[in-house]
Amino acid sequence: MLNLETEQEDDGRWIAEVRDLPGVLAYGATRSEAIVRAEALALRVLADRLDHGEAVPDLAGLFAACAAGQRSKPPACSPRC
Repeated sequence: MLNLETEQEDDGRWIAEVRDLPGVLAYGATRSEAIVRAEALALRVLADRLDHGEAVPDLAGLFAACAAGQRSKPPACSPRC
């Protein structure tokens, strides 16, 4: 899982950063907008690294897979399903 940190700048903008992926940070007018932009950038960086055979951080928990017909019935499904 990749952790995302947020902080509000002095000018009111929000910045979101994925520290496990150097350079992955994004600004937004709101905290939510900054998070969405940083997540999108992180996915692009990960895809590029995988395409070029470069190392990526542990991605356990990044995606959730549910058993067919088990979308809302834990524990067969992770919390994000």
